[in-house]
Amino acid sequence: MRVPNLDRRQTIRSLAGGGLLLPGLLAEMMASTPEDPLRPRKPHYPAKAKNVIFLFMTGGVSHVDTFDPKPFLRQNHDQPVNKNRVYKGSDWEFRKYGQSGIEVSDLFPEIGKCIDDIAVIRSMKNINGDHFGATLGIHTGSATFNRPSIGSWVSYGLGTFNQNLPSFMVIAPEIPYAGGQVWGSDFLPVLHQGTRIVPGSEPVAHMSRRTSPSQQRTELDMLEYYNRQHLLGRERDSSLAARIKSFETAFGMQAEAPAAFDLSRESDATLKMYGLERGSHEGFAWQCIVARRLVERGVRFVELIDGGTAVDKNWDSHAKMANYNRLARNVDQPIGALLRDLKSRGMLDDTIVVWTTEFGRTPTCPSPGAEGRGHHARVYSSWLAGGGIRGGTVYGSSDEMGHDVAEDVVSVHDFQATILDRLGLNHERLTYRYAGRDFRLTDVHGRVIREILA
Repeated sequence: MRVPNLDRRQTIRSLAGGGLLLPGLLAEMMASTPEDPLRPRKPHYPAKAKNVIFLFMTGGVSHVDTFDPKPFLRQNHDQPVNKNRVYKGSDWEFRKYGQSGIEVSDLFPEIGKCIDDIAVIRSMKNINGDHFGATLGIHTGSATFNRPSIGSWVSYGLGTFNQNLPSFMVIAPEIPYAGGQVWGSDFLPVLHQGTRIVPGSEPVAHMSRRTSPSQQRTELDMLEYYNRQHLLGRERDSSLAARIKSFETAFGMQAEAPAAFDLSRESDATLKMYGLERGSHEGFAWQCIVARRLVERGVRFVELIDGGTAVDKNWDSHAKMANYNRLARNVDQPIGALLRDLKSRGMLDDTIVVWTTEFGRTPTCPSPGAEGRGHHARVYSSWLAGGGIRGGTVYGSSDEMGHDVAEDVVSVHDFQATILDRLGLNHERLTYRYAGRDFRLTDVHGRVIREILA
């Protein structure tokens, strides 16, 4: 039977008005379903982790005030380094936590309590000392050219477990430095781009249905048929294919996203653990508990962004380090709760939790009594937990003043290669041909940090 040449507007209108198209005809029209570009894919080798929760602290968190103790700085506080700089010691004490005895600043006591599940890297080095370039570097591997985000690469390499939700979701109350490129897909097919979630009563716009599910399903099937006809001969147009796929994803999100963002069924004990008041959509606590719920529902990569470009809302401490007291209170309890919650549910075994920032802060300042610190990309700290990471370990070190890497430098490409490895992806084989060459997240660099692997 040949499908008649139906006018698109008339057909959709008739479907909306009462389903005048014969079910058998519609079934025949929809019988050939193209391969789903977001279907789950096998990794290159057996994976230790299935999902990633990527915690990004915008603004450049000071390593010497958080995860890299420097007694030398406190002993020489306000003493001259040269005629232009003096040493600046930390305002916070460091204490040993867990069986590993790793030292963590008083800014992060709840994270400190989880230190035996964490591998701290004290020898990170970024490729740029500017917020924009460094933020791009840690996310895309390039500080100068637009490249796909790590979340997009993971989506491209592994697909997703849940077709009703995007494979890569970003919870970002504010736009960070480098803007949407932080979750952009660039030359990868657009459907691998991150979907931004804004905390609130409706985290995703138009999440509620305006018609019945059955009627909307029929309309969508008809629309997809005509879209597929239009796609014939244009299969290489990834933007068009992604646009067509987006209708299906949007339909699925209307079915599943409301439940993912509905925290009413979380117990009082769980909400209290995260520090979230019932009914609230505010703060990093909401972001963390929603991240756990998204991973539970099969979202492959979830990024949580703390802070935007306004200096009073991020970790860019040029003027006053005392701001860290407020900033740390917002994230410490929720992050500690997230780690404990994942572990209690058996999810930390196959979920990598990443904590990072774009760079550190200077261990010196221009004059005695100065309250802030400048940008410092030469060395800083990040950490990984879960998903095949050996907890209770410290890798690399900075020199006695925290100015440069002393041993075992870790580049952003090494960091990215290690995350991909835990997901079963060989960073050298995860490539995409564009403009005549095979691109990859780690460019021509990258070494898996095997010393922190379980």
